[in-house]
Amino acid sequence: MFKVKTYNAISSKGLDRFERDSYEVASEISTPDAYILRSHKLHDEEIPPTLLAVARAGAGVNNVPIEAYTKAGVVAFNTPGANANAVKELVMAGLLLGSRDITGGMSYVQGLTEMTDAGEMGKLLEKEKKRFAGSELYGRTLGVVGLGAIGSMVAEMALAMGMNVVGFDPALSVEAAWRLPSAVERMENLPSLLSRSDFITIHVPAIAPTINMVNAEALKSIKPGAILLNFARESIVNAEAVVESLDLCADNSKGLAMYICDFPEPILLSRSDVLAMPHIGASTAEAEENCAVMAADQLKDYLENGNIKNSVNFPAIRMPRTEGTRLTFVNENVSGVLGNVLSVFTENDINVKDMVNKSRDDVAYNILDLELTPSDEVIAAIESVEHVMHVRVLG
Repeated sequence: MFKVKTYNAISSKGLDRFERDSYEVASEISTPDAYILRSHKLHDEEIPPTLLAVARAGAGVNNVPIEAYTKAGVVAFNTPGANANAVKELVMAGLLLGSRDITGGMSYVQGLTEMTDAGEMGKLLEKEKKRFAGSELYGRTLGVVGLGAIGSMVAEMALAMGMNVVGFDPALSVEAAWRLPSAVERMENLPSLLSRSDFITIHVPAIAPTINMVNAEALKSIKPGAILLNFARESIVNAEAVVESLDLCADNSKGLAMYICDFPEPILLSRSDVLAMPHIGASTAEAEENCAVMAADQLKDYLENGNIKNSVNFPAIRMPRTEGTRLTFVNENVSGVLGNVLSVFTENDINVKDMVNKSRDDVAYNILDLELTPSDEVIAAIESVEHVMHVRVLG
């Protein structure tokens, strides 16, 4: 019986993936095998010795102490792409709000509270509508920074709307490259993308290379009058630099014309050239369900089979189950560890039927299918091998 501790309100569609005859799922569990959560912060919480994995039902994992979990041999999962459609649709709304003064027009209408004659109101609005005129998106250029699950969907959407799309990704994976529409023109760096784009939308994770990526120096390359959208992470865009660029555009038509985001900061408030909303990029019922289902399925496959997909600290690894006993172990990524572990099986006449070994940064992970179930003495011998961090027998 696996024990899964929940934090936050996790969609029932995700929690229903855990069969009740094999899993205990509750918010109050003292010896959990796994966590599933959304925004709950784990940084100040002690890591239980029983904990094997944590799954965040969302793309970001800044609420999880990744380094500490890695040292403890705990696999951390996220759910990239599960909320991609929700974010894509918010980007579409942002593009439309940025190109047409929809919010200005609506605010103007709501302010006509002293008018009582519908005919007179109609005449006034017909006269004043030119104040809220904008431009069409068709034929304009959208720069997409980050071409992963969300960025590629945004690119496809923009192409379908008749926009030109240029893209830049500092770490484009092969999988993402295959997913990317061929009509997207790849830029070599961020300045070249900024200089070409009428609209820029950010879709990179908040990691060391991308923190403060859009700063004062980067914004020097911005196309005059461009509109910046950030539905990724607050720390990627420097708000002070954005305000400086917006002020520059207001003074002499250089710099950014508008900033649209779901990361409000005090410095951004009370500005007509900023459209800021709560962090609602993935706040749809469908996105929450998709994230919960993906998180649950990834936890199950790891707990039951030892397979890892969409981990932020362990390598992606999978091996089909065979007859016999499956054993997994985590070790520091140094040479000789696997050979020393295999020698333990040789000394105890245990045949390894199949195995796979992968590494990522400072950690290595191994799946082995054995003909015989190892004894407690054999497990203890493996645990005593230098640099082995964690051993698990799955049955």
